Amino acid sequence: METMNDLWAIVVDVWTTSFLGLNVGQALVGLLVVALAFAVRGLVGWAITKFLLAHAQKTTTQMDEKVVRALSGPIRMIPIIIGVYIAVLIVGLDQPDGEGPGLNLVRTLIVIAIFWALHNVVTPISYLLRPLQRALGPVLVDWLAKTLRILFVVVGAGAVLQLWGIPVAPIVAGLGLFGVAVGLGAQDLFKNLISGLLVLTEKRFLPGEWILVDGVVEGTVEQINFRSTLVRRFDRSPVYVPNSFLSDRAVTNFSRMTHRRIRWMVGVEYKTTKEQLQYIRDKTLEWLDNHPGFAKPPEVATFMRVDSFGPSSIDYLLYCFTHTTNWGEWLALKEELALALKDIVEGAGTAFAFPSTSVYMDDGVEVFVPPKVSAHGRKTDPDANPDAKAAPETLTRGEEGDSD
Repeated sequence: METMNDLWAIVVDVWTTSFLGLNVGQALVGLLVVALAFAVRGLVGWAITKFLLAHAQKTTTQMDEKVVRALSGPIRMIPIIIGVYIAVLIVGLDQPDGEGPGLNLVRTLIVIAIFWALHNVVTPISYLLRPLQRALGPVLVDWLAKTLRILFVVVGAGAVLQLWGIPVAPIVAGLGLFGVAVGLGAQDLFKNLISGLLVLTEKRFLPGEWILVDGVVEGTVEQINFRSTLVRRFDRSPVYVPNSFLSDRAVTNFSRMTHRRIRWMVGVEYKTTKEQLQYIRDKTLEWLDNHPGFAKPPEVATFMRVDSFGPSSIDYLLYCFTHTTNWGEWLALKEELALALKDIVEGAGTAFAFPSTSVYMDDGVEVFVPPKVSAHGRKTDPDANPDAKAAPETLTRGEEGDSD
């Protein structure tokens, strides 16, 4: 019997002190409470969010609704914080002076929830910065919001370290030395960051605008990030351009054109008379002046002049501007102008010229006929001695002997 009592005493001792020096029963109860808190956090968070949204929807602004939705994640941490605190009290991890790892854990969860809420609230609260968008631009305001979110993360991490007795000052000093080393090796990164700020403050372009960077890319700006800018080319392929390229090179912003230009060289046939040339010029200028889609002087320059004599045509210089800068509408106006110009040229009794070549044939030159050579090497001239053709020279063996 004493043996069984001793065994039971051992079991009780193990039960009370074997789990990190804690009571096993209390530890199991504490774990059960924490597990229950994790199980109901979604339901409790949904109920609290639903309650807050019901009150937020009664207001005229939508910002409070966005704030409540942004806080839905931190709200779900409330049951976890309560459950961990109850578990700490059950297990007895707290100390009489209010310190201890258990309470530090609870404080850590509270700090995480607070800074998580501040991080999430930055986006809906940034709508209050709309007056600054006119002065700084929407992209720079977005950058400020991103910087503020990063700041909350850094400060929250420092607060957690302080709770656990880890000094932050030496870490910051070490990061300063590390930052110097990184800065020496990451000059391009910081150059791109500064260039991005310069691009935003100068307002060279904004997302959605059509730009041309000399020697780099042409397309539509989609995003302006800290290090690079995303430009979507017209073939829909993305190009990530470092901000230093955008700061150091000339950038043409086509989206900020006030008008769009048409510059044509129009060639007519050389047989066109002076009166016909003047008629075409005057009628074209009259048509441009009467069309509402084209800008008029002195707002812009408009020309229709005989400019040069080409290899196959008399060339006009047609120079005008449209009110619209939209590419599709501009193409439609160009088509209207082309059709009207065709009617005007045909109405003048002439036609457009096309590349052509004139070839002049001569009677030819005298052909040199070399004289014929006989079998004995004597030259014969058939024209000087016509009989030579009819009676060619023949030699017999006997005659050949007499000649010797």
